[in-house]
Amino acid sequence: MPISMSSASQPVFSSMLRNLSHLLDKAQACADAKKFDVSVLLQYRLAPDMLPFSRQVQMACDAAKNGTARLASLEAPRFEDFESTIPELKARIQKTLDYLATVSASALDGVEDKDITFPLGRDATHTMKGEAYLTRWVLPNLFFHVTTAYDILRHNGVEIGKRDYLVGASA
Repeated sequence: MPISMSSASQPVFSSMLRNLSHLLDKAQACADAKKFDVSVLLQYRLAPDMLPFSRQVQMACDAAKNGTARLASLEAPRFEDFESTIPELKARIQKTLDYLATVSASALDGVEDKDITFPLGRDATHTMKGEAYLTRWVLPNLFFHVTTAYDILRHNGVEIGKRDYLVGASA
C-alpha cells in the first residue's frame, strides 16, 4: 500500500514538534541546574548570519503549520513571533500541534499532484507539486530548524543526545 500524504506529514510534524518541546524542557533544566539565565540560549546563534534559537523554534512551527495549510488548501493561522521565554516557545509548539490536529487526513490525501505555490523570500514565489513540496521542501525545512535548535543547545552544554532528538518518534 502506498504511503499517504497525511501519514507522511502529520505524524512526522507532530513527532518533531514534541521532540522540540522536550529539548526546551532539557534547556530549562540545564539553566536551572547550572544557575544561568536561559534567555542566553534562546538568543544564541551558531553563526552571525544564522537566526537565533528562538527563531529556529518559531520557524519549525511555521514549516509544519504552513505546509499543512497549503497542502490542505486552508488558511494557516497567523502566529506573531513574540516568544522570548521557554514557556512562550512551548505554547507556540502546542498551538501548532493543536492546529495540526484540526486538519483531517482527507484534506491532505490525494494532493500529491496539486500545484502548491509558496513564498520564496520576500519578493518571489515557487510552485511545486504537492508530493515534492512535502518531501523536498516542508520536511527538510522542519528538520533543518529542529536540528539547528538541537545543535545550539548541544553546543552550549545542554546534555542532550540522539534519543532526545527522537524522543517523540515512538509516540
